[in-house]
Amino acid sequence: MIILRKKVVGLSAPVLGRFVLRARRAVGLSGRVNVLLTGSAEMRALNLRFRNKNKTTDVLSFPSDPSLNGTDKRAFAGEIAISANIARENAARLGHLPAVEVKVLALHGILHLAGFDHERDNGQMARKEAILRRKLGLPLSLTERDAPGEPEPAAPYSRSRLRSVRRSA
Repeated sequence: MIILRKKVVGLSAPVLGRFVLRARRAVGLSGRVNVLLTGSAEMRALNLRFRNKNKTTDVLSFPSDPSLNGTDKRAFAGEIAISANIARENAARLGHLPAVEVKVLALHGILHLAGFDHERDNGQMARKEAILRRKLGLPLSLTERDAPGEPEPAAPYSRSRLRSVRRSA
């Protein structure tokens, strides 16, 4: 399920839903993924509630509890929350459309749902994200941006390559 609490030009729930499906398949993640596109205030509240960090953030991932899926391992993979405000800021800074930045953040969140953790995996997630970013036609990935000494952002994205979050703040 895709919930757009904040609008982003060029992005609709069906468009983001199709991208999430493609990204899930590319990552090899089974199960549904709910996505919430919201503002920085709600992201700050979610970050405080679930991570005890009183600051806004660009993307949060909430993996499903496998015990809730019963015997169906593909039933539900988890939820992702994305800040539309930060996506707009990143897009302006990196020279691509905000709708594209939301997709970059969604891919990053899906990788976290699949068990990747860039803070502890010695670059495994960054390498996977770079490969998938190219495969899905996205510009510079989130983890590549954070690496020191990285080259300038990729060329602008080409359009031609183109349930409610059950956690309350």
